[in-house]
Amino acid sequence: MQMKLKGDYFGGQFHLPTSGGVQEKILKRCPGDLDQVLWEACISYEHIEAVVESSIKGFETWRKMSFEARIGYLKKYQEIVRAKKDDIAMALALEVGKPLWEAKTEAAALDSKVSVTITDSFERIKQETIKDVMPKIDGHVVYKPLGPSFVIGPFNFPCHLANGQILSALLAGNSIIFKPSEKTIYSAQLMIECFHEAGFPEGVINFINGTGYTAGKITSDKRIKGIFFTGSRGVGLKILENTHKDLNKLVALELGGKNSTIIHHDTNISHALPELLRACFLTSGQRCTSTSMILVHRKIEQEFIQKFKEVTEKIRVGHPLSSPDPFMGPLIDEQAEKLYFDFCQFGKQEGAEEIVSPTKLDIGHKGYYVSPSIHYAKNPNLNGKFIQEEIFGPNCFFVPYDDIEEAIKIANCTEYGLAASVFTRDSDIYKLCLRDIDSGLINLNRSTVGATARLPFGGLKNSGNHRPAAVSMIDHCVGTVASLETLDDTSSKISDVVGLKE
Repeated sequence: MQMKLKGDYFGGQFHLPTSGGVQEKILKRCPGDLDQVLWEACISYEHIEAVVESSIKGFETWRKMSFEARIGYLKKYQEIVRAKKDDIAMALALEVGKPLWEAKTEAAALDSKVSVTITDSFERIKQETIKDVMPKIDGHVVYKPLGPSFVIGPFNFPCHLANGQILSALLAGNSIIFKPSEKTIYSAQLMIECFHEAGFPEGVINFINGTGYTAGKITSDKRIKGIFFTGSRGVGLKILENTHKDLNKLVALELGGKNSTIIHHDTNISHALPELLRACFLTSGQRCTSTSMILVHRKIEQEFIQKFKEVTEKIRVGHPLSSPDPFMGPLIDEQAEKLYFDFCQFGKQEGAEEIVSPTKLDIGHKGYYVSPSIHYAKNPNLNGKFIQEEIFGPNCFFVPYDDIEEAIKIANCTEYGLAASVFTRDSDIYKLCLRDIDSGLINLNRSTVGATARLPFGGLKNSGNHRPAAVSMIDHCVGTVASLETLDDTSSKISDVVGLKE
């Protein structure tokens, strides 16, 4: 696949940096085949001002359009992204390292997300009218767009997650600037090309490649009114530091997770095994919703762990395009591979037993291929790095428990609160978990991965700042205005005003 980068997109067209304006070059190799160079990006800061100016111009046009007109553009985009889903999937597989079957799932989600945004999210920002909210006075609730908005995307779902934020922002009437991860520029560019072909007015859609410096300059710009970020807690904190004094900005953060699954003693093991396998190891564990900690009841501890070990050892790791389909591809890069092994070592240092050891794999292609790993912590150090920090790799560890209150306490021990699940046939156990686990997503007999776009998606504690995405993303793309209205312009008299002199 020929991957040609076109530069930044603003003013309705792509712009490559000038030869003298390049600050940094990024050489991208396929993480599944390091001999394959995908592209070289020339990062420049010279377009930052032009991109912001373009978004301001686009906002002035876009905000005045009717919802019907905006929906028309979104539907045109939907047609184009549907037609190009195979190209997008191939780019995702090669850039991220996802197996092609998984990349196709993400590419198809771009299409379906348009429908969900129009049918489900749109209802949340329609004008509301309350008749006779006061005597002879009607009340209205009106939702206005924020203004030019900045979307910062992650590498693990470079199109899908940003697409949801972009669509909500656009439907609400905002212009957008999208900065993808510097690890997945081409996949993101393909998505922007679909917006371009849909004919959006000049300046409504903007795209900039860059580094942390680029993001810092745009987030701190007072003309940017909305900031939507998906990524690590560390970067999220930097964004808050950069913006906390600007009360004109709305900042929505989707951060990491240290997610738990509770396996109660009445669990249907044959059902739980495939659910948990996907939760722990899909996308090589590089999902913010991946299950990391498995709390298993002592009554079934040995049986369940042994069976999970057996299915884990059946996982096929391979090149994203190989046949038969692999379950897992490589990690994204060398840094991710190093962190994976480092964290597994922390586990050993903190007393965790290795049930399946992490290994570097040789599959015939040079790449960041690793085996999934499993640890067991009989008496876990709840304050240790291994339990507290997000690994973002294919690792999980088991912790035994005796009663559900103990399991909930351990699940709540981390600073994160994104996703949790409980496997049980006892509805009272589930209700207790739903009430007491500090998490934005809590599932019954279903894995922590694979959320639906028709429900809110967001976390508590260090997993976000109470601005959930998915169907409720659009709530953070508008400002709320209250209006009192009366058509009776004769009812007020000066004589009715208390405290005036005769």
